[in-house]
Amino acid sequence: MTVQQAARRVVAGVDGSESACEAVRWAAVEAALRNVPLRLVNAFGWMTTAHLGDPGLGVAYREVLLEAARDQLGAAAAVARAAAPGIEIEQEVRTGYPAPVLTDESKRTQLLVLGSRGLGGFTGLLVGSVAVSVAAHASCPVVVVRGPVSDRPAPGAAPVVVGVDGSPMSEAALAFAFDTAALRRAPLIAVHTWRDVMLDPTMVPLLDWDAIEADERLVLAERLAGWSEKYPDVEVRRLVTRDRPARALVEQSGGAQLVVVGARGRGGFTGLLLGSVSQALLRHSRCPVAVVRSDDEGAAAGGADGR
Repeated sequence: MTVQQAARRVVAGVDGSESACEAVRWAAVEAALRNVPLRLVNAFGWMTTAHLGDPGLGVAYREVLLEAARDQLGAAAAVARAAAPGIEIEQEVRTGYPAPVLTDESKRTQLLVLGSRGLGGFTGLLVGSVAVSVAAHASCPVVVVRGPVSDRPAPGAAPVVVGVDGSPMSEAALAFAFDTAALRRAPLIAVHTWRDVMLDPTMVPLLDWDAIEADERLVLAERLAGWSEKYPDVEVRRLVTRDRPARALVEQSGGAQLVVVGARGRGGFTGLLLGSVSQALLRHSRCPVAVVRSDDEGAAAGGADGR
């Protein structure tokens, strides 16, 4: 399979957890909408290294674990077929720890889908370490599925929500959001927030808040103009609000089928791979979250971590 062919697929991480099962359901529907294969990957964490050697638990124990991983893939494939009959499904058990394996998979796919917590997650942990790590380092958009897919609106029945702040990551998020809304024949809600925290408190009473809001509406309109021309069939609703970005997006997630955010927003630091808004959405969103990185950011991160 060529790199171009491999990129035309959706990859879902499998580990036997209910969270991963929900991710597989979501990924199967998405693969059907995109008319591409679904690849199911289970990371088999039996590692040997030159300096540590074999764990010493025996070949039989390894085979038991490997067979369990294959069974998990088989069960996930059955879930995928039920969610999207007729889709092409690939299955593979890969040796390695989940985060590095899935990050490597992201180099050869157009979309990576994960559950919010795996089998190792603690009850009080709202989002797993694997989901956060992969969302921060992946070379493609990552969707983290929160909550049962059966509780979410069907494609087209609820909006796709996207955060817009004018940063390069915001532009990448807009591209993904418009494409997703078009595929799902769903309306798009573009959320742009602004705050007065950087203003001199003595100046606040003198400001013309209506004029500021009008300016912010103009900013959003300018950001959306080109995309609306490219996707004329996507109904766009604009929301400009004086609020914290994360809070506004979490609130909108309650009635959405997907929330799309950039990996880092306008206020992000160069060395910070996942911004505060995207992290807040991964922890508190009431629907699946897509974290999208710009091409420039992905290239920089790849160079930084040796990929």
